[in-house]
Amino acid sequence: MPRRTAWRVCNVPGCPEYTRHSKCDDHRGEAEQQRGSARQRGYDVEHEQRFRKPVLLRDPTCVCTDEGHGHSSPCGQPSRHADHYPQDRRALAAAGLDPNDPRYGRGLCGPCHSSHTAAEQPGGWHR
Repeated sequence: MPRRTAWRVCNVPGCPEYTRHSKCDDHRGEAEQQRGSARQRGYDVEHEQRFRKPVLLRDPTCVCTDEGHGHSSPCGQPSRHADHYPQDRRALAAAGLDPNDPRYGRGLCGPCHSSHTAAEQPGGWHR
């Protein structure tokens, strides 16, 4: 039987709408629009070839050591995502640095990447 999610108030301050997600439909749409499409965020063929592949070859297992994820030593799960770190892609581009340079990345497993993205990115799931 599918799991049912409880209704709750939208997490945007002042919004009285009830939702089964963290944000109501209107605010989820706004957050997605602010986030932009993958292509608008710079994730294209060049990103795939110059950033993602080299990062995952260098870090075949998750290198996350964030205490907030429940571990202080590297996670060790297989890496599935090439994450920009310590600055995100936007900050690197704004600083005039090449966001496709693999030295600005780290390999993360799915759960660690999702937790990091949700907590840190504008329009992230928990904002």
